Amino acid sequence: MTKHPILLHKGELTEPGVDVKAMTVIGLHKRVQLPHRDDHYMFIIQQKGNCLWELDFNEVALSGPSLCFVTPGQVHRYIDHKNTEGWLVFVDSELVPTAFREIFDTYLNSHQSVVVKKDDAFFNIVSLLEDTLHQSSIPLRNTLISSMVASLTGLIASKIILSRHAGNFLGGQKYNTVIRFKQLVNAKCKELKQVKAYASLLNITPLYLNEVVKEITGFPASHWIHQEILLEAKRLLFYSTLDIKEVAYELGYEDHAYFSRFFKKQVGLTASEFRAKNH
Repeated sequence: MTKHPILLHKGELTEPGVDVKAMTVIGLHKRVQLPHRDDHYMFIIQQKGNCLWELDFNEVALSGPSLCFVTPGQVHRYIDHKNTEGWLVFVDSELVPTAFREIFDTYLNSHQSVVVKKDDAFFNIVSLLEDTLHQSSIPLRNTLISSMVASLTGLIASKIILSRHAGNFLGGQKYNTVIRFKQLVNAKCKELKQVKAYASLLNITPLYLNEVVKEITGFPASHWIHQEILLEAKRLLFYSTLDIKEVAYELGYEDHAYFSRFFKKQVGLTASEFRAKNH
């Protein structure tokens, strides 16, 4: 059976850690047509047209003025486009302020794209950023680029939040709890699979954790634990040669039959059917 290794685009960004490419057919095919991971952020800034992407096995369709973020390590690929104009902005993680990185982590795999107005301010920032990158002798060039990247990523993070919460962003302790929860799930889902385990690590009750996570993200805590496990399972089934038992063991399941039942219940296909369908 032919497997599809996950390409890792690593170390592609030279100083100052930013690259801007027009969303042309050539540009798309060169950098993002095959499934791959980046060690940096990618922001899709679309002014017009239609574009189709796949992010972690989920298709994301952008129509008209839109934006979308892709985080470091997230498997993604470009699928198709029609009359598309805009940019792909590649940014080193260190240039994205921590507060904005946390927002992108919070809405990863749940709310990664948003429709915007055609005259939104960040379109001007991208254009200015692109021009600045092409001027190697401009005074304070790297400082200017860092400032524009901070402004751009901040505006994108703000748009993502506003589209989810309709102008009523909660913030504060609840938001911080969700950030910490999702970080823990990402790091520990292979060993911890119960809401109560994460609630214990956060020193809160399972009921409160579920309520807060659902309030911020729209889904209960258990949903995110399941989604992280399923995402890793799909990656292993698609990109590795491990058999079903080995996949289950890799994900922390000693009983592979239990894993198989869980996978079928959540996905609607057995693990073997999912693998066969995607090859």
